[in-house]
Amino acid sequence: MLLNPEMLRTHADALRQSSDVYWIDLDRPTPEEEELVYEQFFPVHRLTRTELAERGRSNIFPKVEAFADYLFVVTTPLAKAFLDRQKVPGASVAESIDGVVTQLSTVLSAKVLITHHTEPLGEVENLRSFLFKHEEQAGRGADYLFHLILDAMIDSFAPVVDRLHDELEVIEDRVFLQPTPELLQRLVFLKRLVILLRKTTMYEREVLVRMTRGDFAQIAEREIAYYRFVYDHVVRFTEMIEGAREMVGDLMQLHLSATSNKMSEIMKVLAMISTILLPMTVLTGFFGQNFAAFDELEHSWLMDWGWLLTLGAMAVLGGGAMVYFKWKRWF
Repeated sequence: MLLNPEMLRTHADALRQSSDVYWIDLDRPTPEEEELVYEQFFPVHRLTRTELAERGRSNIFPKVEAFADYLFVVTTPLAKAFLDRQKVPGASVAESIDGVVTQLSTVLSAKVLITHHTEPLGEVENLRSFLFKHEEQAGRGADYLFHLILDAMIDSFAPVVDRLHDELEVIEDRVFLQPTPELLQRLVFLKRLVILLRKTTMYEREVLVRMTRGDFAQIAEREIAYYRFVYDHVVRFTEMIEGAREMVGDLMQLHLSATSNKMSEIMKVLAMISTILLPMTVLTGFFGQNFAAFDELEHSWLMDWGWLLTLGAMAVLGGGAMVYFKWKRWF
């Protein structure tokens, strides 16, 4: 049965005595709603309340904690706004790592599932739509419902990983031909994004490992197979993200190599130009081409044709240098 805080206020005693399975979704709840659920209807440990009060911290990672009669599970699904961006044709995978993931806190017992989040989540919306069509499936247990949320949460990484690999392939085509500071800056950002995604999936994998070992009484043995199925998915996406991380590192090294090669080409051209002009500069700098400074050349033909002879010598020196460079295949 799908519950809301209003139903808890009017039917709390009857609900606690019932053997039905209940799902309470706290979407951006008020402190009064949290008190109603976590203190009156389903009392939880004070450490759980502390974790819920500290939601939104940047250093919160996925984890699972076992208490006497429930499991407290913290997961970090991808934010809905971030996932919607992946549906925009031609858009980059992300422009900032802020708002990429959000937090979903779950209390799971034998017959109660309480989900707590401060942002809209597609996984929760999907479960709600599923139960509206197949309400009888809730009878399988709260652990089965929670597995549906986890499955949708892990599968949401698929379009992100695909978009990430596509963007890296585009950058790979550009990085050697046109290495720019903007391209390097984009690679640095993608590296930060990949590290965030990798850290998220690795922690999710550790959570699922514990939930598939049969250590928790709140997860029935028949449902463990479904959690293993989700675990297989998160392992696959973790490996794909790890491959993307290695690709980003390789592209950054390639960008640095391409930049170095480009600078070497520029320096080689400048060096050849300097080598060609150097003998010309020496030749023209000899007395500033002022043949009149030599008294013994006063009536010589050099007074009239020396400049032409100098130009010819300059052309021979420059042409000879270029022929030598060409013979050496320096350009």
